[in-house]
Amino acid sequence: MTATEQRILQALIELDDAVKAMPTANPKPNLLPIFGKLDELTRQLPTNTSPDLLHYLHKKSYQKARFFLEGRDAENAAGNCGHQ
Repeated sequence: MTATEQRILQALIELDDAVKAMPTANPKPNLLPIFGKLDELTRQLPTNTSPDLLHYLHKKSYQKARFFLEGRDAENAAGNCGHQ
């Protein structure tokens, strides 16, 4: 896993934690900075990055991207676009 992919995984975990905390959080967490960080990190990925990972990130399929980076891509269900 590249350093950028590791930072993406960390941001995805941060996003997941923030979303899970939302029902009881007061004030609610601001997710926009996390989305911005993910967009910026996605732009930094090299051209030889896995097409699957790029697809998940470009389509904002963040859980699928996280599973991919954690080596759990087999758990990803096929999406409406016909891509796993």
